[in-house]
Amino acid sequence: MVLQRIVKPKTQKGKRFLEGREPKVIESTKSAIFVKGGNTSITVTEALKELYILKKPNAVSYKRKNILRPFEDETPLEFFAKKSDAALFAFGCHSKKRPDNLILGRMFDFHVLDMFELGIEKFKSMYAMQGAKCNMGSKPCLLFCGEAFDQDAEHKRLKNLFIDFFRGPVISQVRLAGLEHVIQITSLDGKILLRNYKIMMKKSGSKTPRVELDDMGPSIDFVIRRTKLASDDLYKRSLRQPKTVKPRKRKNISQNAFGSKLGRIHMDKQDLGKLQTRKMKGLKKRKSAKSKDSVTQPKVVKETNGPPKAKRAKKTVE
Repeated sequence: MVLQRIVKPKTQKGKRFLEGREPKVIESTKSAIFVKGGNTSITVTEALKELYILKKPNAVSYKRKNILRPFEDETPLEFFAKKSDAALFAFGCHSKKRPDNLILGRMFDFHVLDMFELGIEKFKSMYAMQGAKCNMGSKPCLLFCGEAFDQDAEHKRLKNLFIDFFRGPVISQVRLAGLEHVIQITSLDGKILLRNYKIMMKKSGSKTPRVELDDMGPSIDFVIRRTKLASDDLYKRSLRQPKTVKPRKRKNISQNAFGSKLGRIHMDKQDLGKLQTRKMKGLKKRKSAKSKDSVTQPKVVKETNGPPKAKRAKKTVE
């Protein structure tokens, strides 16, 4: 068993750097590393460059060639990912047995979680296509087509990897002018087709603009070769969220079929004797009714033992 060396920061800058590498409740945007193998073709090199452009600014490109075999030994890739603080990687290589090879994968706790080996059958560069390009760092709209992404377990995991790779920063609102990039990924006849479009908003007769898609590249046709997927237990562990992130469940609040919120209130038993009722003017007794009651009812005279007291005379002031 090898004990890891505990690195203590000597400066404030080093302390901030190590704190940035620590696990967070809300993680920052995932970055990716792009690594070239010992032998690469022009197609693989161009594909890595243009995928790096799409992923910028959350991307790190390694210029030098590295003799790696990820499916046999994952340690070098894990070292590069930890060095660059990256959760995603793209590795390109070329051989006679597997020409124009591209490996996409992701990490969990700086260990390889999922890995897909894709062969590039057709590649068209973005520089070969005329038209405007989207701005760097724009959040793309992801569009998946094909039944395999919903039915096949392997394609489901690949779809999840593509979402992780291209999703961009997590934001609460997007303005209409900020929607300028569409990434379409199609599963057709055992191939994975990657297309990139620029959203063109043109004038129309109403407030809603007329939307057109302009092919901006890169355009890549993949075929799946080898895969290495995480076990179900490890995959579930990687999806866990801390309790602080999960929203608190609000009690006694429900929603009906029409989307209206319904609330239930618990109250103590009400004492109706203390209830303040509304006093109606129409229920008050009138003067005429009071005089009739006084005529009909006899006068009650109090009995006294002695003679009646004489009335005092009123004083007159001269």
